[in-house]
Amino acid sequence: MSTIEFNQNLDFLTESLNAFAYSLTKNSEDAKDLYQETAFRAIHNKDKFRPETNFKAWTFTIMKNIFINNYRKKVKSNTILDSTDNNFFIDSGPNTITNDGGRNMLMKELQGMIDSLEENIRTPFVMHHEGYKYNEIADMFDLPLGTVKSRIFFARKALKDMIKKSYGDYYLVRSMIA
Repeated sequence: MSTIEFNQNLDFLTESLNAFAYSLTKNSEDAKDLYQETAFRAIHNKDKFRPETNFKAWTFTIMKNIFINNYRKKVKSNTILDSTDNNFFIDSGPNTITNDGGRNMLMKELQGMIDSLEENIRTPFVMHHEGYKYNEIADMFDLPLGTVKSRIFFARKALKDMIKKSYGDYYLVRSMIA
């Protein structure tokens, strides 16, 4: 089939293709886009058309396949993967109340352990925990930097020992003091 015959056949089917595109999309703008994409692909792939086959069926198949591919892309792009737990609370209002009793008791016990440390290791440890840098602590107490670091290390070690004695495996609450 020559290029002129091919274009004439495509022009002859324009009205039918537009109607089919509208029946697929239910939107005139989307139908125009679908027809344009179909015409482009038909012209681009005219060498793949076999003259002894049905031209109308060939172009309608191109249009249907384009529509299906676009639909699948659209569905994939609108898919939202929700990886959150499905914890549904019936009759829960906008304000949820959490029970922090266990955590509060643990923090009071840890604070008691920190308070029981010797003053010379407790103060640098608390200051470091509050965000002071080693240099700042050393300057405040007029101590060498190594002394401040070792006192903080000894405070951590003493706290780990107290936690291990009280709770067994201190790795369970290690993140609170590390």
